[in-house]
Amino acid sequence: MKIIVIGLGSMGKRRIRLLSERKDIQLFGIDSQKSRCEEAKDKYGIKCYSSISEVVAAEHPDAAVISTSPLSHAAIIKECLQNNLHVFTEINLVADGYAENMELAQEKGKVLFLSSTFLYRKETQTIIEKANKASCLLNYIYHIGQYLPDWHPWESYNNYFIGNPRTNGCREIMAIDMPWIVTAFGAIKNVSAVKSKNTELNINYNDNYLITIEHENGNKGVLAVDVVTRKSIRHIDVYGETFQMSWNGTADSLTEYDIENKTEKKIKFKDASEHVDGYAAFITENPYREELNAFLAQIINPEAVPAWTFEKDYELLKIIDQIEA
Repeated sequence: MKIIVIGLGSMGKRRIRLLSERKDIQLFGIDSQKSRCEEAKDKYGIKCYSSISEVVAAEHPDAAVISTSPLSHAAIIKECLQNNLHVFTEINLVADGYAENMELAQEKGKVLFLSSTFLYRKETQTIIEKANKASCLLNYIYHIGQYLPDWHPWESYNNYFIGNPRTNGCREIMAIDMPWIVTAFGAIKNVSAVKSKNTELNINYNDNYLITIEHENGNKGVLAVDVVTRKSIRHIDVYGETFQMSWNGTADSLTEYDIENKTEKKIKFKDASEHVDGYAAFITENPYREELNAFLAQIINPEAVPAWTFEKDYELLKIIDQIEA
């Protein structure tokens, strides 16, 4: 299978590295920055092109992985589908072009796959499985935060999409984490939020949110999202009359409380903690690999049901819009 990776920044390089592990894939790249193309060629032997039309004419690829800034996704997705390519895209953060591209993908008979990395983590999958089987109503308290300048220490936060109010850092956290929250605890019935700007960061959006969520099945939670926290944090407590779990965001920190014996036990996983230097400790590589594998599997079997879809994301982005309003 021939795949083009569009956008060779930090996420594009990650996708190339993971896809290059497979011997059944031939990779090509597209990026406007010559230095990124040269790096991809030097590290992975990847040939780069300047446009989708150019690589389609020369190489006849089967699929595309879009790793550019979110606001560019809609137009690139459309062009890829028009060129009969299956599409994997990073999270979009905005619903630009959703209806048109969903219709076009169906018309062309192509896979339109949306990244939702936390649905492929073993820790969140375990919470989802156990929460869905719980015999009681559940509450959760979930805090995700990291100081904005620490997200990409190698570049200014004003130089990429998290500096833009439409694709801001808090919105990205919500778009990353709310899919698995919804999958674990149910469709959202009501949300309310208290938000403000607490820092002197050079941004024109709220940098912290305290969100209360009511789910249709009676579960409810508090979601704290911010780009203020100086020590990066990802911590959730889930509890009910017969249920209690806790997770600190890392592969070795998921615990479950044994109510009968009044002891806390750690849930361990194999191959769940691969890590790349420069990212927070709770960012592991395996889920990124697994969702790419899920995309490739869906190309082979169009009947495969993805963990997250554009349809689900379209509805969730409306809720995020409501939280931000």
